[in-house]
Amino acid sequence: MEPSDHSVSRRRFLGTAGAAAALSAIALPARSYAKVVGANERIRIGFIGAGGMGGVHLRAIKAIKDKNNLEAVIVADCWKSRAAKGAALVGASQSAGDYRQVLDHKDVDYLTIATPEHWHSKMTCDAMDAGKPVYCEKPMTHTIPEAQEVMKKQKETKVPLQVGVQAMSDDSYSSAAKVIADGMLGQVVQAQIEYVRRNDKLGPWRTTAITDSTPLPADLDWNAWLGNAPKVPWNPHHYHEWRNYRAYSGGIATDLFIHRITRIMKACNLLYPRRVVGMGGIWQWPDGRDLPDNFEMICEYPRGMTVYVLGTMSNRVPVDHVIRGYRATLTFTSTGWVVKDKDNKVLATHQKKGAEDPELHHTNLHNHLRNGEPLNCPVELGMAGVVAVNMANESWRTGQMMAWDKQAEKMVPAHTLPEQNYFPETGASKG
Repeated sequence: MEPSDHSVSRRRFLGTAGAAAALSAIALPARSYAKVVGANERIRIGFIGAGGMGGVHLRAIKAIKDKNNLEAVIVADCWKSRAAKGAALVGASQSAGDYRQVLDHKDVDYLTIATPEHWHSKMTCDAMDAGKPVYCEKPMTHTIPEAQEVMKKQKETKVPLQVGVQAMSDDSYSSAAKVIADGMLGQVVQAQIEYVRRNDKLGPWRTTAITDSTPLPADLDWNAWLGNAPKVPWNPHHYHEWRNYRAYSGGIATDLFIHRITRIMKACNLLYPRRVVGMGGIWQWPDGRDLPDNFEMICEYPRGMTVYVLGTMSNRVPVDHVIRGYRATLTFTSTGWVVKDKDNKVLATHQKKGAEDPELHHTNLHNHLRNGEPLNCPVELGMAGVVAVNMANESWRTGQMMAWDKQAEKMVPAHTLPEQNYFPETGASKG
């Protein structure tokens, strides 16, 4: 069935909303999308994935649908009964077992992707080919080549893509970027941040509800869920606890560190690291998982700084989230941030606006579609995060320091590159 004239107008509006602001916060071209369809026109949403994070998005949209003038249209999941439950939760009139039904639906203005990582790139590219703006859960993709494919597709189609690092809807990091760029910290040399948990005796992402004998639901399409991953017989642990396996996830690095490293990238205007080391192991829960249960990484960036990320899953004692400069140190707090000089004198404080909140992150996308508000986590930032955490995982897996080959645009063992220039590339002041 051909879409109505009204739907064609909506599709043109949403499909040409333009690329997001880059890390430098360059504004979008002066254009009012309200002139095309009206700033208050209802936005209709489709959902791909109705599991754990999928449920988060369903509940977020349900909470703000009246305020933001939204309508849930269709929920898809390869487990059909889960899709039906998701549709009932959010008030969508349809559910489906095939995500392509969301792409083909003429009334869907944008869609969410909340699936295991190994499906992100395929679904995102398919959505952009269909002219559907996307809110894709983090990490943007499972691998670096997939991230490059998504970024290329976004540049070609100009279809908006919001990456689901929800902390980017907390202005602590964009405001920190301004004071850092203005020189308050002097030359920035180091940052540290963490994502720590103390898991129960089963370990990260395990649950007592799942055993070796947990059956395949009759209405779950296992082969569809596997997608391009290796074809294996039904495995309840792979399906329900997929974050423990490399075929579908990057574990601590891609599921948790992506939240943290992206914050530092935003604040310090970072893209691709020069070198990365990932260290850790399967130290406490050797239960068949093939990703670390305790992990940490150090990234070295061309501007002349390092970033350390701690990720123990066996102990929840954190480290301070700080950015260290020659003149002063910026410390992130639960309410914003504070900058203190070497004598502990307070130079500046910030009371944050926003939060790490999917409702706010979706609202940012709604505002982008309606009036061109810059996206808080555009494709460039999503790509940079994927590069860093994948380099860390590859370092751990191979026992080598990894480097970013700028010419080839890929990660390589650091020792294979010519001797590098270890002076900052930005000409940053040493003051």
